[in-house]
Amino acid sequence: MQTDRIVTIPNALSFLRLLGVPLFLWLVLGPHADGWAVALLIVSGATDWLDGKIARATGQISRLGQLLDPLADRLYIAATLVGLALRGLVPWWLVVLLLARDLVLAVFLAALKRRGVTGLPVHFLGKAATFNLLFAFPLILLGADALGVAFSWADVARDLGWAFTLWGTALYWWAGLLYIEQARRFLRAPRL
Repeated sequence: MQTDRIVTIPNALSFLRLLGVPLFLWLVLGPHADGWAVALLIVSGATDWLDGKIARATGQISRLGQLLDPLADRLYIAATLVGLALRGLVPWWLVVLLLARDLVLAVFLAALKRRGVTGLPVHFLGKAATFNLLFAFPLILLGADALGVAFSWADVARDLGWAFTLWGTALYWWAGLLYIEQARRFLRAPRL
């Protein structure tokens, strides 16, 4: 059951995740404190899972939480992509590809809002895509220390990170296409 409460434990966790976005960018771009940046991404992922779990278990599902949680996910994905691209760890075409999906969805969400629909139901594929990407980026960051030797754990981390990035990108767009289809059905439905 959804509430209009603002002050809840899940909302506090989502807000803390949002505060971590600029901290992450500073860690990656300023001191190149990759270990701390990876730790922050891990904590963010854990609190992302935890806020949903707590919200469902305690009945603290709120409209604000339903907005903050995906916003934090999108901001972490965007910040991580931009940070990694500025460091030269991922190509800019990947940044454009992933952010383009969110821009396309934003157009549909704006049209839905004009019809009084404030969001689309989140489905498993979208969650799986986000998980893959948020799992991949720390691995790519850990792989930044690859020294070009015959074998290193940094090489393994980088390669795994890219595998999850490619899979996550495909799922991200697939989920986006499903959301677009959902939006089109809402927009084609007669107004009540």
